[in-house]
Amino acid sequence: MGLVILLFSLSALAQDPKQDTPGRTPAAPVAAPAMQDNGQATQDSPSGAQGEPGQFVFRKQVEEVVLHALVVDDRNNMVTNLPQSAFQVYEDGKPQQITSFHQERIPVALGILIDNSGSMRPKREAVNQAALNLARSSNPQDEIFVVNFGEQAYLDQDFTNDTAKLEAALARIETRGSTALYDAIAAAASHLKQQTTLQKRALLIVTDGEDNASQESVEQVVQQLQQNDGPVVYVIALLTPARHLNFTANALLNLCSATGGAAYFPSDVQQVDLITRNIASAIRSQYVVGYKSSSTAAGHTYHAIQVEAYDLEHHRLRVQTRKGYYTDSPVSP
Repeated sequence: MGLVILLFSLSALAQDPKQDTPGRTPAAPVAAPAMQDNGQATQDSPSGAQGEPGQFVFRKQVEEVVLHALVVDDRNNMVTNLPQSAFQVYEDGKPQQITSFHQERIPVALGILIDNSGSMRPKREAVNQAALNLARSSNPQDEIFVVNFGEQAYLDQDFTNDTAKLEAALARIETRGSTALYDAIAAAASHLKQQTTLQKRALLIVTDGEDNASQESVEQVVQQLQQNDGPVVYVIALLTPARHLNFTANALLNLCSATGGAAYFPSDVQQVDLITRNIASAIRSQYVVGYKSSSTAAGHTYHAIQVEAYDLEHHRLRVQTRKGYYTDSPVSP
């Protein structure tokens, strides 16, 4: 796993003491903006990296681009027995040489983010049980954390594989305030970046409403997630039928698609458990495909990725993986 240069994150997993529930332990801030002596927040730009606020980049000349790819056939069945020769990788339309390839049950760092809005209260029991079933399907080396979010994101359980601790964190329901969905995703992605060394990373978000309080835009969050070791994002959106085609639904679809994940829009909360089981299976059935970019482009640049896969009869299969990444190559002296 290569070095990722972190430039900026507006969000933090923190807790406002004025809004504490009794006995609730404040969560430590994650990736808060650095403070200058004059008390003004400043962007953190380590190692002399250049970039725009909200953008995450990596220095590609020493990097292997690592992709986590799910492959399905025309009936949407997962295909899990393909050799390396079945895959072709293109960057910016140019074929790339695959330098590493494997499919194994490697440990996963997973963040579970649950909407704490008032409308979620009657749904939380079913949602919590589905999230616990997902955790129970993990292997002993997995690392899982829980974030409950409303106007702020609360890190109610840091990385653990103890289902009792995860269950206790999911039970911390405080349904009030606005919904800062995008800020919560940005903060959780930053927490993954800073607090785990596991290569395989994912976020599961369950929500039933629209973002109405974030400082981050969905475009900033998508760009933040498009780094070499950014997480695959899965969303379960319990939206009413009238909201299925609105801005929020489209934003969630785009966010998941950009990272190689998927968005689900169940009509009934009882469907959430089956969806989380499918997500667990998808996470476990991914191929890990690595290549070193042949591009010589310097500076802050977006590179589009396309991965193709074919079965033994040369039928093209559908590959679900991230669509691209940003680089920041130093200018040669």
